[in-house]
Amino acid sequence: MAGLFDPIEINGMSLPSRIVRSATWEGMCDPDGRPGERLRTCYEALAQGGAGLIITGYAFVRPDGRQMPGKMGIHTDGFMKDFMRLTNAVHEAGGRIAVQLVHAGGQTDTQMAGRRPLAPSAVKVKQFPETPAELDLEEIQDIVTAFGDAALRAREWGFDAVQLHGAHGYLINQFLSPLTNRRLDEYGGSLDNRCRFLMEVYYRVRVAAGKDFPVLIKLNASDNLEGGVSEEDACYAAGELSRAGIDAVEVSAGTSASGRLSPVRTKIDRPEKEAYNLAVARGVKESVACPVIVVGGIRSWEVAQRAMGEDGVDLVAMSRPLIREPDLPLRWQEGDRRPAACISCNGCFAPGISEGGIYCVAEKEGREKA
Repeated sequence: MAGLFDPIEINGMSLPSRIVRSATWEGMCDPDGRPGERLRTCYEALAQGGAGLIITGYAFVRPDGRQMPGKMGIHTDGFMKDFMRLTNAVHEAGGRIAVQLVHAGGQTDTQMAGRRPLAPSAVKVKQFPETPAELDLEEIQDIVTAFGDAALRAREWGFDAVQLHGAHGYLINQFLSPLTNRRLDEYGGSLDNRCRFLMEVYYRVRVAAGKDFPVLIKLNASDNLEGGVSEEDACYAAGELSRAGIDAVEVSAGTSASGRLSPVRTKIDRPEKEAYNLAVARGVKESVACPVIVVGGIRSWEVAQRAMGEDGVDLVAMSRPLIREPDLPLRWQEGDRRPAACISCNGCFAPGISEGGIYCVAEKEGREKA
C-alpha cells in the first residue's frame, strides 16, 4: 500500500509525494492573462510546502475561452519570459508544476470572452450566463489547434506536465454532456461522437508535447445534473483516454449548476463528509491503466491515506486547504497530523475578484480579532 509521502513517477515525471495541489483559479494575473510576481510567490510557497505536484489555475488557450478576471492565459508566445520565471521559481524551490489548459466555452460571457461565447450547441442552460453561439467545424479545429499550441509552449517554457480541463462544465465537458451538446453531426449524439472533441484535443496535445511529456486530464466522473455526463459516460471516456496513452486522470464531479453537489462543497467539517468524489473515482480507476487522482473535500491525513489504501487511488488532490496552509503537506510529513485548518466556507475566492488574488478570509479575520 502506497503512503502519502511515497514517490511516484508519471511518464518520467518524478514526484516526491502523492499530494497534488489541484488547479485553483487565483485571480493573480494581468487582465491579458500574463502571470506576474504575486503568482510566482504563491507557487513558490506551495513548492516549499511539500506539494508533490502543483497544477496551476486554469489557463485559457484562446482569449475567447477566458472566464474569470485575473485568469492565466497561455495563448501567446509573448508571455514566454514571464512563464519561464514562474517555472524556474518552482523548480528552484524543489517543486514540480503542470499547467491546466482550458477553454471555457459557453461557461463565460461576452464581456470576458470579447465576443459571444462559443459552445457545442446554441442552448441556454443553467451554468451558461447567456446563450452561446454554436461552434462550426472550422472553429472546432481551430480550438483543437490552440490546445496543441499551448501544450508546446508549456513544454518549451519549463512546465513538467500539462493537464486538460475536462470537468466542471467547461468546453471539453460541454461536448461530453448531452445537456449542452445537442449536435447532429459527428461531434454529437452518440457517446463516441460526444467524445470526439476530447480525443482530438488529447491527440493534438500529445503530438505537440511529445510522447515523453506527461499529459493529464481532470475529468468529471459525473456532472451531478439530470441529463449531464453520467458515471457510465465518464468511465467510457476515461477508458478511451487510457487506451490512447493518457498519463493520469484526476477525478472530480459537478458543475456550477449542481447545487449542493458542486465541485466546491461547503461545511466539510467531519471525516465522513470528506473525499466526496471517492466513490466515482473508484469506478474510473477500474476503467483505466494509468494513475488516478481523487479531489474533493479532503481535509485529514487519515482520509487521504485511506483513499490510497483501502480505496486504491494513486494520488490525492487538494485546493482550498492549500490556500490557507500551503505548507500542509510538509506539516503532515513532519508528523503533525491535525486536519487542515480550512473550514470550507469558500470565502477565499471573493478576494480574487475584488482584490486581485485569493487568500483565506477566515484566517485573516482571525488574525485581526486576535
